[in-house]
Amino acid sequence: MVVVCLICASILLGVLETEEALASRYRYVFDTAHGVMFAVFAAEYAARLYAAPLNTRYSSSLRYALTPASLVDLVVLVSFVMPFLGMEATVLRMLRAARLVRLARLGRYSLALQVIGAAISERRYELAVSVLVAFGLMLLSSSVLYFAERLVQPQTFGSIPRAMWWSVATLTTVGYGDSVPMTALGRVAAALTAFTGIGLIALPTGILAGAFNDALRNIRSGRK
Repeated sequence: MVVVCLICASILLGVLETEEALASRYRYVFDTAHGVMFAVFAAEYAARLYAAPLNTRYSSSLRYALTPASLVDLVVLVSFVMPFLGMEATVLRMLRAARLVRLARLGRYSLALQVIGAAISERRYELAVSVLVAFGLMLLSSSVLYFAERLVQPQTFGSIPRAMWWSVATLTTVGYGDSVPMTALGRVAAALTAFTGIGLIALPTGILAGAFNDALRNIRSGRK
């Protein structure tokens, strides 16, 4: 639990450090916190390396150290040392994103994440079909807008890949408004795409809602 709290605190520090005024004003506080976290994480990492051979899955500490999860932990430890070596802050912040991966280890202990995993696994084929349908609709709508708008707006719809940005924004019902069709055919296609997008969003939502309900029912029945 202590390690989990420190992981969350380190992520929070990484977020706060992106505010330059805050980071420069409280540099000593940030450096001290990073030093304490590095000491705790390094000790915890060394302890796991030492105890790894006790697990039958790993024949040696080196084999455990080469696993993806252990390599992520090593990258996190390196990210703590980088500022003291004068490394670029931008690179450091990119490495700090790896800390989020460590939280994934909580999944085996978290009932909520188990339910999500079971639901996605149970309906993976339906979700795959919905993804294929979404890609097909995106390709179709961007192709229509390309033919309708390529001469009027070549910068935005001059190719099908360019038109895909508009298609994604419309099908997901985001509608940034940076790309707007001007021709009659383009506007009709845009309206149809917008209506289709409503159903497209509802399709995987309904699939997952049903899967979550089934997963929760199975877990509750297993407890009885």
